[in-house]
Amino acid sequence: MTTFDTESLERLVATVPSWRGTQMKAAYKVYDALAEPTGAEEDWRYIDFDMPFSGLAPVFEPGEALDPGPFLDAVGASAGKVVIVDGHVISTDTSAVQVSKVSEMEEDPGLRGSVPPDHNKLAAAHAAFATDGIIIDVPANQVVEDPVVIDVQAVTPDRASFPHLVVRLGENAEASVLVVYRSAAGASLLMVPEVDLRVGDGARLKYLAVQGMDHAATIVVHQRIHLGRDSTSRAGEVGLGGNLGRLDLGVDLDGDGSSSEVVGIYFGEGTQTLDYRMVVNHYGKRTSSDVFLKGAVEDDSQSVFTGLLRIEKDAERTSTFETNRNLVLSENAKAQSVPNLEILCDDVICGHASSVGPLEEDNLYYLQSRGLRRERAERLLIRGFFQEVIDRLPIESVGDPVSEEVFKRFVTAQEEGRVS
Repeated sequence: MTTFDTESLERLVATVPSWRGTQMKAAYKVYDALAEPTGAEEDWRYIDFDMPFSGLAPVFEPGEALDPGPFLDAVGASAGKVVIVDGHVISTDTSAVQVSKVSEMEEDPGLRGSVPPDHNKLAAAHAAFATDGIIIDVPANQVVEDPVVIDVQAVTPDRASFPHLVVRLGENAEASVLVVYRSAAGASLLMVPEVDLRVGDGARLKYLAVQGMDHAATIVVHQRIHLGRDSTSRAGEVGLGGNLGRLDLGVDLDGDGSSSEVVGIYFGEGTQTLDYRMVVNHYGKRTSSDVFLKGAVEDDSQSVFTGLLRIEKDAERTSTFETNRNLVLSENAKAQSVPNLEILCDDVICGHASSVGPLEEDNLYYLQSRGLRRERAERLLIRGFFQEVIDRLPIESVGDPVSEEVFKRFVTAQEEGRVS
């Protein structure tokens, strides 16, 4: 198998514009110098990481696209659709926004560097081996009411793909974007997307990612959000798939008066690890942010949340909060929750909260005292626990299939005696 060596690099460089080839060669030097993560690093703490690049190879030709699934089927009217398979843009069908393919751009769009290659070995691999991606532009003052749907697939076993997504909203523009990550059933593979969301002054973005990879796959997403003056971002995350599913999220509230909301729901089963690393940086004055994640783990799965709210010294009148709630539903399941604050400024309002534990026995007792069997009481509590987040997802049409998938997982485990 051809691996991530200079021969693979040169083969890929021959398929891209010259400006991109120069970037890839420079990033490869960083990639080659970095050690693979082992789990001992602080950035990978709590993770039993076993994914050698030597067992994978880049994708030179994309495989066959998958049929639509329940999350894509739930979307009604859309402002357009983009399909990416194995890191290659297969189709773009949209007239409401401008979509550019990176592989067809003769000049450097100047957007690389949102996640520097030396961030970690996977980020360096993306910078060195990504050959295609899309840039979505919403012009100033334009309102796009229906969501732009981006279907990101990985289908070829034993390969690694590196899709690149950029969304730029002009001044006072408004748009929503739905990204669905999927992979072929039973295929052991790696996907490392990079997502760059840039919200101009006064603009409003709604963004939702549904991570529905097969349990045999690994996905590590590097996502960044940059907010201009008086702009608003509502970002949602649904974590359901992957043997390892990681979101590395950074939010920069650069402009005065900007606002960010991050909401998320995740449910782990089997031996899954669902890992969320978030840093929210407040640079502008009068900025606000809210991070709200809820998750559950059963069987031998585990979840990890590490969140840092950082308020810079000139960010007066900042308001920020982060909440992470976890249900541990089986004896061998684990949840790690580590919220943090770094405050370099006075005149701020901030706080954090986290919890890890089973379903509340007092609540179960109350429902059972009203005549419900314990199994039924547990199901009601599971629905109620997650509904608060589902109701806040930025794109409402996806809420029902997400709710049904989570509920189905719990009911199946309950019927098979896998939850305690």
